[in-house]
Amino acid sequence: MVNETNTLRKGKRYYFNKLILLGNHLAVLSLLISYLAPFVSPENFSFIAFFGISYPFLVLVNLLFVVYWIVLFKRKAFYSLMIILSGFGMAHRYVQFSFKGSPDKSKKLMKVMSYNVKVFDLYNWSHNVETRAKMFNLITDESPDIMCFQEFFSRDSSKFNNFDTLLKFQKAKYSHVEYTTNLKASRQHFGIATFSAYPIVSKGKINFGYLGNNVCIYSDIKMGNDTIRLYNMHLQSIAFSKSDYKYAEDLQKDIESEDMAQSKNIVRRLKKAFVKRAKQADLIAASIATSPYPVLVCGDFNDTPASYSYSTISKNLSDAFIESGNGFGKSYVGIFPSFRIDYILHNNKFKAYNFKTIREELSDHFPIVTYLELQSTNK
Repeated sequence: MVNETNTLRKGKRYYFNKLILLGNHLAVLSLLISYLAPFVSPENFSFIAFFGISYPFLVLVNLLFVVYWIVLFKRKAFYSLMIILSGFGMAHRYVQFSFKGSPDKSKKLMKVMSYNVKVFDLYNWSHNVETRAKMFNLITDESPDIMCFQEFFSRDSSKFNNFDTLLKFQKAKYSHVEYTTNLKASRQHFGIATFSAYPIVSKGKINFGYLGNNVCIYSDIKMGNDTIRLYNMHLQSIAFSKSDYKYAEDLQKDIESEDMAQSKNIVRRLKKAFVKRAKQADLIAASIATSPYPVLVCGDFNDTPASYSYSTISKNLSDAFIESGNGFGKSYVGIFPSFRIDYILHNNKFKAYNFKTIREELSDHFPIVTYLELQSTNK
């Protein structure tokens, strides 16, 4: 009787492990597909982008399989482990430990900030009337030489004229502003803005081929005898509705929902945004490739480091977070996606130091800051 019971238990364990192994196969396959996301345009195979945005989750799932097989003393633990390690080049885009020293202050250094300011809390989404003032205080405390703002807003009035206010209290007096929406009746302007402590000698804009709130501008900045080209961009957002966010929040709180239509709507919005960002990234990368000057890129990509957009724009560029950052590079405060979607990139004429993410929830994005040392371009 005892032998029969043991045999039955072993049989159940055998089939259970078979089921676990099947799940392991699916997890490994999904992780491998996510490795393709940076190289395959969503215009061609949009489904791969969904695996890319799920990369951190897929790594975690595979790690759980590794732990499971280790507990059972099974060599199968190496299965997921090897696949995870094969994608280490992706992992270091999310988590970084830098031991780089401080910059030599006797050299050409500039402090750069990129910040999606969410129209300076115009609609009081934070439910705190002091948020706008706190943003200005943060900028004052950081005192960057170059500031790139996305979702910039200014009004032709004394109360919300953010453009004039910024010029008054900080040292970056040269500006390049591109408004994508101008409401003449209320004299309100929405767009993107670059401020520089160095002269801006030329300005340009990349035409995405359609009118919209997303935009990329570039500014040629004179630093002594050198000129650099700075790109400031806000790529296609997912544009979730209130009901989409409510559905996602319910899922996070384990509130049951059978709203399949809402789920499909979220998938459609994600797919549409993936494709639009891919087109925008291709245009921006083509412009960067023709720049006659050292390139600096700042902006809200609305996409993770495991995306085609990031990979395309960052080609032949260095990422200041990877070069000199520490910790988990989350820059978005909201739900979709809660990873790093704001970046400061540069070509080999710069060296980055002391990258940091400022964990102040004044917008739905954290500001990011780094020091850059420019190697002289004069021969």
